[in-house]
Amino acid sequence: MKIGLAKHGGLLAGSRLGKPPRIVDTETLEPAAAAELARLVAAAKAAPVPAPARPAPDAQSYTVTVEEDGRSTVLRQSDSAPSKAFADLLAWLEGHLGGP
Repeated sequence: MKIGLAKHGGLLAGSRLGKPPRIVDTETLEPAAAAELARLVAAAKAAPVPAPARPAPDAQSYTVTVEEDGRSTVLRQSDSAPSKAFADLLAWLEGHLGGP
């Protein structure tokens, strides 16, 4: 499974223009880390997407693309009102991918 993370908007939007999503491949991870990531992805896919709390022009949004078994699933949420499952997945990805 390959998971891509792209960030959009926010105060650092200009620094990310034209940059490709950062990718993590579960085949390159230790088995425990790969299992944890698979669990987080499954939870984020199953969680309902919350309605935006309020308009936030400087909010950052995230696109997580999951490629598995020849299929692609795209998850999108913003930091104005993410689901807990999406926030957990995002924290794991940012912790392992590093950078802005």
